Amino acid sequence: MDSDAGSVLSREAYAAIARFRLELRRFLAFSEAAAGKVGLPAQQHQALLAIAGHDGPPTVGFVAEQLLIAPQTAAELVARMVDKGFLTKAAEARDRRRMALSLTPKAMAVLQQLTTAHLAELQTLEPALATALATALDRVHGRSDAG
Repeated sequence: MDSDAGSVLSREAYAAIARFRLELRRFLAFSEAAAGKVGLPAQQHQALLAIAGHDGPPTVGFVAEQLLIAPQTAAELVARMVDKGFLTKAAEARDRRRMALSLTPKAMAVLQQLTTAHLAELQTLEPALATALATALDRVHGRSDAG
């Protein structure tokens, strides 16, 4: 079946996409619960991940882009994280008007703990996620077998 905007998908295609979204939601629910257990809101966990994985000095604008939030919302989030001892801010060497963000040792310890738990959970969920994704793509493209 064609996946053009005007084409109608089959019930199986909708079911397969719904199943994939369910598996994603299971992972996200796990992620939110794991972050909550260490006293970290899910949005702050996502910000820590983005900052830790960024090549170069991350800024409030970078956090806004990565979390798909408004710059003012990102500034408020960063301020809360600074207050909780997860981030520090310092003027960038190249542009003193911009503030570079850095993770504190406290943030690194929490992030390591959460990342270890997330990787273990992803290993558990990998077969279901992979199957759900393959089935969804197969159904959308009109193939009857998923992989």
